[in-house]
Amino acid sequence: MSVENNITELRKELPSTVKLVAVSKFMPNELIMEAYNAGQRDFGENRPQELNRKMAELPSDIRWHFLGHLQTNKIKLIIDSVSLIHSADSLRLISEIGKEAAKRGLVKDILIQQHISSEDTKQGFSSIEMEEAAIFARETTGIRVCGVMGMATYTDDMEQVRGEFRGLRLTFEKLKSTLFADDRAFEHISMGMSGDFPLAVEEGSTIVRVGTRIFGSRY
Repeated sequence: MSVENNITELRKELPSTVKLVAVSKFMPNELIMEAYNAGQRDFGENRPQELNRKMAELPSDIRWHFLGHLQTNKIKLIIDSVSLIHSADSLRLISEIGKEAAKRGLVKDILIQQHISSEDTKQGFSSIEMEEAAIFARETTGIRVCGVMGMATYTDDMEQVRGEFRGLRLTFEKLKSTLFADDRAFEHISMGMSGDFPLAVEEGSTIVRVGTRIFGSRY
């Protein structure tokens, strides 16, 4: 199926309340433009240099999302144009994003990443650390906390994945009720990828990050 058809089919599966981010890392501009011409405007990248290049080459109304682990020395490459940083995974990173944003008179939207998977290679705060991270981010100049993000374990055990998604939703609900009750910006749970987004939606996801189902296998 074409990229356009894939997006059309995905939209049929997703509630209108769930934002689709097309994960376009490693994808050529031609395929991204196929998605764009099908009406897709939210795209996700995880390499600052690649994202920086695509920002310059592709339409200016694309909303770029940064999804991967962000090194502090690469913040300057993306801070001006990225619409949402999903992967705020350390206090130092949150602090540095705030500093770079404040220098430019910006307030940068972030999601705080929780480590929900059983895989040590994935980044993020533990469930116990999430409240401290949220308080720190809320008090950091140049930062607006818009919710939470997590990546589930890569496994065929969908009940394990469901439990991980449910844990992230519970973290979101706790933070919303205790720290962000009056903050309309704190509204997102970013979880779910090509292989597990239906479960993520069932468990409360508001943003899904889908690559393979749109573009096919990576080059």
